[in-house]
Amino acid sequence: MTTSDAAPSTVRALAELLRLPNVFTALADVAMGFLFTHESAQPANQFALLGLASCSLYLSGMVLNDYFDRDIDRLERPARPIPSERISAGFARALGFGLLALGLLAGWGAGMMTANARCGIVATVLAAAVVLYDAVLKRTPLGPLAMGSCRVLNVLLGMSAAADVFQPIHWIVALGVGTYIAGVTWFARTEATDSHRGQLALGLLVMLGGIGLLAWYPRWYTADVEPWSDPVHAKWIGDRWYWFWGLMSIMIGWRALRAVIFPQPVYVQGTVKQCLLSLIILDAAVCMGVRGPFYAAAIVALVFPTMFLGRWIDST
Repeated sequence: MTTSDAAPSTVRALAELLRLPNVFTALADVAMGFLFTHESAQPANQFALLGLASCSLYLSGMVLNDYFDRDIDRLERPARPIPSERISAGFARALGFGLLALGLLAGWGAGMMTANARCGIVATVLAAAVVLYDAVLKRTPLGPLAMGSCRVLNVLLGMSAAADVFQPIHWIVALGVGTYIAGVTWFARTEATDSHRGQLALGLLVMLGGIGLLAWYPRWYTADVEPWSDPVHAKWIGDRWYWFWGLMSIMIGWRALRAVIFPQPVYVQGTVKQCLLSLIILDAAVCMGVRGPFYAAAIVALVFPTMFLGRWIDST
């Protein structure tokens, strides 16, 4: 291999290690959380710092996941960047913890802008949860719950810059996203080999439970919550709001059902990719309920880089 060939190969290996297409799902989470508690994406520099924190912590988790799984991947996924020796384990470790540090700095920096330590605290707890999942909990029964908790914290990171304390409606939205991802994680636990149908069915039920929580969040709004979190657009839409969530459940459930019937890796991995992509749509719909179509469309736009990069880079 020539030097000119080596550079693109290294960049591709790095993108695979980072699972780069999926980072936009993390950005969708934190953007939705911020917009759920703010009238707009202002202050822009704080919004950007929280986005940087979320993306850095997410990418750190992707890298450390492969670092801690490197021995297992040599057997189950030898084409991954570390077992195929396209990326060294030492470099992956340094990159993973470097991104973790960047995420913490960005999170605390976002909080300093408004003298709000909550941003930094949530970022710190999220960083700890990422390492705990990758290093300890991933292959235990608590793995899906731990991954779901990371997504809960990611949404709360976006909400953490608000002046108000977290209200029940905020927790319901964050828990809805976390429950959905816990289901996706359970669904994907043995995606590299033939999966157990019961495990897949349970993962699907948990995913649908998360969607149900998101659909019902408008009912948790109370007068003591800041007006930015008032789901005025969801109320205006009326019953069509619930029809939308029902349609999303059917679309996601139908794709997942095929994998339950045919539990081979090609179907399971394809379903996992679609479920992760659908998270952006779910985030946009939640945002639509409080902010209307403009910001919802901005979040939906994150689907396009996810799909574009996903054509060349494996996201599972």
